[in-house]
Amino acid sequence: MKPPTTRLYALAALLGAVPDLCFAQGVPGDPQRGHELSVRLCTTCHAVDRQTTGPVRADVPSFSAIVGRPGANAELLAGRIIVPHPAMPGVPLTAAEIRDIVAYIMSLQRTN
Repeated sequence: MKPPTTRLYALAALLGAVPDLCFAQGVPGDPQRGHELSVRLCTTCHAVDRQTTGPVRADVPSFSAIVGRPGANAELLAGRIIVPHPAMPGVPLTAAEIRDIVAYIMSLQRTN
């Protein structure tokens, strides 16, 4: 049996590679499909449209706020969906669905 720290390092390495695996196929996500999925799955907590004013929940950022954070990129967003933070429910998604949702969120990024 491996020591606990070895297993933790192996798990961390695997989880770190998951976003790369989702995007390694080079297939771009479909922002329209991502919007449809987001409306169905994420609106309980997040404001998913740019037109929505104010947060759905005070402690949960909108998709526009998330993508507006410094360093926001597709891989980081995919990682947060794949390995959700404690307050976020684990929603089983396929790699294609994750790509679509990430493509939609990235489409909200303002270009200046």
